[in-house]
Amino acid sequence: MLDVYLRGSVNRISPEAPVPVVSVEEKEERLGGAANVALNIKSLGAIPIICSVTGADDASKSIRRILKSNKIDSGGMLQAPDRITTVKTRVLSRSHQMLRYDSELTTELNNEEEQWLLKKITDVITREKPAALIFEDYNKGVLTSKLISAVIAVCRKNKVFTAVDPKKKNFFSYKNVDLFKPNLREIREALNKDIPDINLASLNNVSVELMQHLSNKITLITLSELGIFYHTKNEKGILAAHKRDISDVSGAGDTVIAMITLCLAAGMPLADAANLANISGGLVCEHPGVVPVTFSMLQKAMIAG
Repeated sequence: MLDVYLRGSVNRISPEAPVPVVSVEEKEERLGGAANVALNIKSLGAIPIICSVTGADDASKSIRRILKSNKIDSGGMLQAPDRITTVKTRVLSRSHQMLRYDSELTTELNNEEEQWLLKKITDVITREKPAALIFEDYNKGVLTSKLISAVIAVCRKNKVFTAVDPKKKNFFSYKNVDLFKPNLREIREALNKDIPDINLASLNNVSVELMQHLSNKITLITLSELGIFYHTKNEKGILAAHKRDISDVSGAGDTVIAMITLCLAAGMPLADAANLANISGGLVCEHPGVVPVTFSMLQKAMIAG
C-alpha cells in the first residue's frame, strides 16, 4: 500500500458545505501495509524481501521508488494490469487528521496471478532460505485461502518460521503457523465473543480456543492501551502498555509483528520478545503518520525505563 499525506492549513469554512477548506502545502508519500512491515524489518537491521501484487499504476511506481531508496528488494512484486494499488490518503492540518480517503480494489487474485505469486514465494524461499515469513493480511484480495495453505506448506517443508497478522476473512485459514497475532477486536469478531473482562484467564481461554482451530504454536494478542498478551503451551502473560503521548496509532500492528518475528527468529525467549514488541508498538504511536521503529527510539525508551 501507499500512504499519502496532504498537509496544509485551515483558514475558512467552505461556502458550499459546513466543512473546513484545507489549503494543501505539502504532499508526502510513505510505505504502507506490508511495505511498512518491510521498512520496520529493514530499520532493525534484518533483510526483508517483499512478495506481493500491486496495480500497474503511478502508486505502484512510487512504492518501488521508495523501496529502492530504502534498499528493500521489490523483486517479488507483480504488477497486475487489472488491479489498482491500494492508496490511503490522509488530509492533515496542524498534525490533526481532517479526512482519509482510500483508493483500492479488494477482489481476489485470479488463478494466473495466484500461481505467479506462489511461484515467486517458493523461489525466494528456496533461493534465499529466509529465517521467517510474515503473512500481512489486510483483506485486499492478495492472500487467498488457497494461496495461504500452499505457502504454509512450502514454509513447513523448508523449516521457515511463519508469523501471521490476520484479518477477519481468512482468519481460520492460517492452520499450523508458528505465530498468530490478532488484535482484540479481530478476536472478538472471529470467535464471536464479547470478552468483557480482559484478564489472564479469559485471554488464556481465547488462545486455547484459537489453538484448537489453528494448531498454532504461539498466540500474541495486542490489547491497545491495555498492552499485549502472549501464550504458548508452556507460558503465558500480559505485559502492560507503557504510558505514551499518543499521536497516531496507524502502523503500530505492523511494528509489533515485525519486532516479535525478528526476536523469535533470532532465538529470543517469548516473554522478552513480546516485551520488545510491546514497547515498539507504543513508540511508533508517538509519531504522526506511519513510521518504522528504530534502534535510536528503542534505546531512548530503555534508558527512560
